[in-house]
Amino acid sequence: MQIRQAIEVSGIVQGVGFRPYVYRLAKERGLTGSACNTAQGVLIEVQGPAEQVEDFVSRLTQEAPPLARITGLVVRDLPLDGSGEGDLGFRILASREGRERRTLISPDVAVCADCLHELFDPADRRYRYPFINCTNCGPRYTIVRDIPYDRPRTSMAVFPMCGQCRREYEDPGNRRFHAQPNACWDCGPRVQLMDGEGKLVEEREPIREAAARLLAGDVVAVKGLGGFHLAVDATSAAAVERLRRRKRRVEKPFAVMVPDVETAERFCRPW
Repeated sequence: MQIRQAIEVSGIVQGVGFRPYVYRLAKERGLTGSACNTAQGVLIEVQGPAEQVEDFVSRLTQEAPPLARITGLVVRDLPLDGSGEGDLGFRILASREGRERRTLISPDVAVCADCLHELFDPADRRYRYPFINCTNCGPRYTIVRDIPYDRPRTSMAVFPMCGQCRREYEDPGNRRFHAQPNACWDCGPRVQLMDGEGKLVEEREPIREAAARLLAGDVVAVKGLGGFHLAVDATSAAAVERLRRRKRRVEKPFAVMVPDVETAERFCRPW
């Protein structure tokens, strides 16, 4: 027996690979229908044999992407679709806006193992690209401007995807399928080095040059996703003192960054 159901999913289900996951799950079960972002979460419509639809609904929460957090699931029956739309298979549709905004946005997520592998692979086209990301990692909360969460509603809107990034974005088998911040050296944001007066420093490797200036005792302002971080070499008493004077922070401790726990243990006793 064929049935059709609408499933409204709420929680952290935008920007975490949820729609691509729904797409693949529906294709595996041979179901037709659609999925789209809304101001409340994700709206899914599926049609197919009752057993397959029920299995699809049960697996939605059991096998959701690791970054997803489902807080609500509402299922309702719909009339069977006899319009011929089902012949199009399962599709990801354009987002639907709404006045009531209830969906949650994922926090920014540290780079995943797959992206790290690409980052340090000289043969990869994103070799050493500092803004590398996929559906499993990267910026979310600090780039979003409005919901539903789609690229035009983020700070990435000014960076049109190149042909290769677009193909990844549209490929259901790619982990960057519908990854809104998807970018590379050819189409994404770049790193630049500015001097103290805000003038561009012509430098082929700005990150390496910034590191050299830190080691030379300079104060470097690093523009991050949510603001600026003032950095100095923590092992240089003169550099730390210079930053304290400029920040008028005589006694309050600064945050100290280390690459791993082993390094931290050289300076303190981690709790």
